[in-house]
Amino acid sequence: MSKEKFLITGFSGFVSKHFLDYMERNKIFSEVLGVDIAESSLVQDRYEYVSWVFKKINLLNKEDVERVITEFKPQYVLHLASNSSVAMSWKKPVESFTNNTNIFLNLIETIRLLNINCRVLSIGSSEEYGNVSTDDLPLREDHALNPVSPYAVARVSQEMLSKVYVDSYGMDIVLTRSFNHIGSYQKDIFVISSFAKQLIALSKKKGEDKDMTTGDTSIVRDFVDVRDVVHAYYLLFKKGEKGQLYNVCTGKGTSLEHAIEIMAEELRIKVTHHTDAALVRPNDNKIILGSFDKIKRDTGWQPSFTINDSLKEVLNFYLKME
Repeated sequence: MSKEKFLITGFSGFVSKHFLDYMERNKIFSEVLGVDIAESSLVQDRYEYVSWVFKKINLLNKEDVERVITEFKPQYVLHLASNSSVAMSWKKPVESFTNNTNIFLNLIETIRLLNINCRVLSIGSSEEYGNVSTDDLPLREDHALNPVSPYAVARVSQEMLSKVYVDSYGMDIVLTRSFNHIGSYQKDIFVISSFAKQLIALSKKKGEDKDMTTGDTSIVRDFVDVRDVVHAYYLLFKKGEKGQLYNVCTGKGTSLEHAIEIMAEELRIKVTHHTDAALVRPNDNKIILGSFDKIKRDTGWQPSFTINDSLKEVLNFYLKME
């Protein structure tokens, strides 16, 4: 049986692992080349239907990119590689912007020059929408963009580059604006995983004094379970329209305050929290909530996990690590 060939950048991140798990669960025979600047912790013998190889490369190195694409000749490219922390983009704006924009440009320009016939999934972010009025919700793909962080500006640039390569060179690129996805194996530099670790530590603390430090917990996000996200990505490879852009979201908003309450209740504890001004981002988006009507229409995808399902999964992951 022939195998589908996937090149996955940012292979060492948590989304890549869940994408491989999705293909394994669905018995999709596939050959994967994973590339990343960081080492991978995946275990080879976990998979029966997915065979994969990892290569540590820097996507800014044109010779390395050309070599792996020439040798592998992918049918599909899942471009996950990025400095994906909004908070980090405020601390290192130059590094965040230049890295995220240039690795993508290096990748698609190499594919173009080598004339590789493949579909590229360009992963963008809901952060591109910026600050919006509640009257604009839920956000649809044709809404005006107003990025308010260095990270978001880089994602808009990647999106615009995608459009240029589709329109000018006929490349097969499908784009996403993926909303905040959460799940097991996500690093604790991200807000939900960070809260989960703090709450678990508090649950083991003796006494009634259970106080945690947070940023602004009034902000509302459309959290998508990573298991739903990778399902969306696979369907977009198969059914998404060339040059089209798709929100990957749930259509439901959850405040960080409520996320804390859900996890605290799951752990059967009561907590208080105080805001550390150092953790509050400049000009942060107050509410992000999307519509998934377009991706549902074109691929049939819709979210299947609730926010409670996702938060419980994150908690269980960190509890097992204790």
